[in-house]
Amino acid sequence: MSQFLWALARAGRTIRARGLVALLCAGLMLTAVTAQAEPLTPLQAGTLPSLQNASPLIGLATVDGRTLAIGRDRAWRLDNDRHAWLPLQWSAAPWAGAVVGDGTRAYLLPSDASVAIARIDADDSGARLRPLPPLPTPLSQLRATLSDDTLYIAGIGADGKAHVFQRPSADAGIAWTSLPAWPGGAAPRSLIAQTRALFLIVADPRGGADRMLRWSADKAWTDAGRVPGQVVPGTGRATGQAHVLYPVADPALAHAAAKLMIYQTITGSWATLPGAELPAGAGATAHWPDGLVWAQASADGAHTAFATAQVQSSKLRLHWLDWVVIVVYLVGMIGIGLFFYLREKRGSTSSFFVGGRSIPFWAAGVSLYAANTSSISFIAIPAKAFETNWQYLANNIVAVFGLMFVAVWIVPLLRRLDLMSVFSYLETRFHPAIRMLASALCIVVQIGSRMSVILFLPALGIATITGISVFWSVILMGGFTIVYTAMGGMKAVIWTDFVQVIVKMGGALFAIGFMIWHLRGGFGEYWSTAMSLGKMHTFDFSFDMTKATVWGFIFLVVFEVVLTFPKDQVLMQRTLSTKSDKEAGRSIWAFAAITIPGGIIFYTIGTSLFVYYKNNPERMNPLLPIDATFPMFIAAELPVGVTGLIIAGIFAAAMATLSGIMNSVATLISVDFYEKLAKDRSAKKSVFFAEIMTVVVGLIGIATALLLSKFNVHSLFDLSIELAGLLGGGFAGAYTLGMFTRRANWQGVAIGIAASIALTLVIWTLQMVHPYYYLAISILLCIVIGYAASLFFPAPQQSLKGLTIYRDRASD
Repeated sequence: MSQFLWALARAGRTIRARGLVALLCAGLMLTAVTAQAEPLTPLQAGTLPSLQNASPLIGLATVDGRTLAIGRDRAWRLDNDRHAWLPLQWSAAPWAGAVVGDGTRAYLLPSDASVAIARIDADDSGARLRPLPPLPTPLSQLRATLSDDTLYIAGIGADGKAHVFQRPSADAGIAWTSLPAWPGGAAPRSLIAQTRALFLIVADPRGGADRMLRWSADKAWTDAGRVPGQVVPGTGRATGQAHVLYPVADPALAHAAAKLMIYQTITGSWATLPGAELPAGAGATAHWPDGLVWAQASADGAHTAFATAQVQSSKLRLHWLDWVVIVVYLVGMIGIGLFFYLREKRGSTSSFFVGGRSIPFWAAGVSLYAANTSSISFIAIPAKAFETNWQYLANNIVAVFGLMFVAVWIVPLLRRLDLMSVFSYLETRFHPAIRMLASALCIVVQIGSRMSVILFLPALGIATITGISVFWSVILMGGFTIVYTAMGGMKAVIWTDFVQVIVKMGGALFAIGFMIWHLRGGFGEYWSTAMSLGKMHTFDFSFDMTKATVWGFIFLVVFEVVLTFPKDQVLMQRTLSTKSDKEAGRSIWAFAAITIPGGIIFYTIGTSLFVYYKNNPERMNPLLPIDATFPMFIAAELPVGVTGLIIAGIFAAAMATLSGIMNSVATLISVDFYEKLAKDRSAKKSVFFAEIMTVVVGLIGIATALLLSKFNVHSLFDLSIELAGLLGGGFAGAYTLGMFTRRANWQGVAIGIAASIALTLVIWTLQMVHPYYYLAISILLCIVIGYAASLFFPAPQQSLKGLTIYRDRASD
């Protein structure tokens, strides 16, 4: 190891010398770069074939991929080549007032308040109406919108009061339910569902700019500010996960075209998209791929013209200097793996799995932090802070106190047992079947819940930045990690982690400084904006179990950190690689010391993104998901070379965790299964099998990440929490029963594990609590049920010396 440190130090001196030059160049580029004013995503205008018809259209819609033009007495479908309009079978609907849809489904809204709303079903030959249950109160001035599974209706009743109703869109027989009406009761112009909220545009009684109101389940109706003009009635569409596209007219110019403007639902900012406008007098509008389509009758009324506007999102290609930085980083990681492959004899599994138990505590501590701050930290946490606030940082702060307990009581106990698989403890304390079941489930959770998400998130970011597809990004990142992990074993994992922490934290700090530097008001503007809008709000002391509160975090840390740590092979394997039980405890203290400042950095990225894009809304891409916010900033705003550095940081964030997962899962497969089941085995065969398993695990992780990329998930951060809680809690309870009680036996523990998993799945199905609590609930159920069940079976007869925290007593 001294040779590696000497080589690293020599390389460090060279890097420092060259780094001064690089920093100077970066500083010159930084001062030369001016805030970009041009929109990142302009519009592309287009036209469709005109339609010969004598009566005006009441609406346009896209139903199951078919673009429909609907009148009261006739309907047409645009052919697949978009060359002509084909007539459809259609029953006359003289009461029809407007059409609303989301690009897949559509509904016909009546102009007569006594007629029910109807769903539009269509095929290639005709369109049909399927009436819905009548509204509880007849409404006029109807506005409607669709979310994923709900239809919302807003309007004015006969008594002049505002009303909002909702119903599931999937079942036509379910009745409407009421939502709170918006304050003031002004006439509605537009209703859009986006970012788990409703956005209602209401008219100004004095004829001025419209006002936007926002409704969400937790905050009810709030004022979202004035619109920069008047929204064309009945228009607007959600784009991406956090934008709405509106045609906005100037109230002072009655016959002027309406600008197409994008509203950012998180920052509350408006930006005009150039390239197309909605002409005065335009009639029906509807969803179009990444934009809008609208109809306009000719002056003589003999035909209707159609025009489209699509948001253009071009890939931002990397400069050759960025690629040089990325290649140098990747080659460096392979070099570290090759160094240990050539240097280590690896005659035993101990060398491959736990680095010969020779890792310094400080290196193990940094590696623990690297493994715990994956691409979820580098991409999803900034996205979460951008969307909300610092509320989840409270978990990091509370977790430090949990780590103190782990450092004193849990890690030294397990380190003294000289384990390679943490699940060996369950065999010694309970039963071999408990060990193998726990190990198997851990393998599934690590590959399915963690590895796939950790691979997919940076691939999403890299695809956003470089134009390389998610498929090839996953292959590239997973492939390099497989190579250096399989070659170098645990020593390569830990020392690459050490380098990767430096890379990713350096890139993160530069990005924060860049964003604040380019604000017109600098740090003062950053601070005042963040504080006034509660973007740095951290501690929620409410007792609402559906939210992430301080009390929930305290409850959670007891279970997630203190009681889950013993079963976390990825983290525990690093502490098991230290020289002694005292060194193992010190590695946890080092980990705790880095946790809070590291967390602050990642949450500050998210807040900086919020303030930056609140001031520069035209620089956002409305088509991208929220999780792509930071990668989009990296690609579009940072200087040449620095972009490559931060992409290397994204690689580093993911690869640090991926390498640990690959090595740890290979350890579990080798130690818990191969060495127990294989008949003709040797140390050399075990090491070779572990190397093969590292490759196999990596390939399976790549496959699951590619599968995950096929689904639209709002927040991958939330998804990873849910999966870990649903599948990983039961066996953590088994460690608690084993280490903190002397009465628990294997029969009771098995019952507790099975019951906890089943009951947690029931809670998940009924959505009874916030997903953050699933893991804690699962552990608590296992502890309570497992201990109670143990009382129905004989107490353990074997010696428990060294297996519980009660070290002075050998048994009952």
